[in-house]
Amino acid sequence: MIKKAILFTFIMVCSLVAMAQQKDDHAKVIEFTGMVFYEDESGRPAPLPYTNVAVKGTSRGAASDYDGFFSFVALAGETIVFSRIGYKTVEIVIPDTLHSTKYKWIQIMTEDNILLPEAIIMPWPSKEHFKQEFLEIDISNELRENALANLAEEKMKEIRYTVPADGRESSSIVLKQQATEYVYTGQVKPQNIFNPLAWKKFIEAWKRGDFKKKDKK
Repeated sequence: MIKKAILFTFIMVCSLVAMAQQKDDHAKVIEFTGMVFYEDESGRPAPLPYTNVAVKGTSRGAASDYDGFFSFVALAGETIVFSRIGYKTVEIVIPDTLHSTKYKWIQIMTEDNILLPEAIIMPWPSKEHFKQEFLEIDISNELRENALANLAEEKMKEIRYTVPADGRESSSIVLKQQATEYVYTGQVKPQNIFNPLAWKKFIEAWKRGDFKKKDKK
């Protein structure tokens, strides 16, 4: 009776160990790294930054950097989703039969063109109402003078220097600054004080009076 109990206990222990090993193999941790590319205007692959690379159904993942590189920890058998605005979403599955703890992947994204339905926004219920209201507009001399003053060269120049940049322009400036830093990494940036073209622009601006103080009205 004691031998049967020992044999039964041994079998149960072996079964639990086997189940634990299977569970560990299923939940194998993988270092998932790779790069994201797209096809540029010349038809050549180029890095695609700021692409979302995430595990489907979770908040785990990363975004590709300026060079298109990404890296994060995932589990074998999980589904990875590549998504970015303007590109088709792609899903891949990390194989659950990997013998290594590292898995590298190169993903090429394709542009996704979405055609939105035409929308006509009109402040009047019909063209007839618009025509009637438009013909009855009274443009006084004061309004005309204000319009001409706002379109004057000095006014437009002031707006160009005072109106802040929008989101698209700001992001473009940041990307250009980052690109310049990458170009001159490990070396001294050229100084405009030794640039004859910069001095030429400075002298021309000085002659035009760009540095003079303007009287505020």
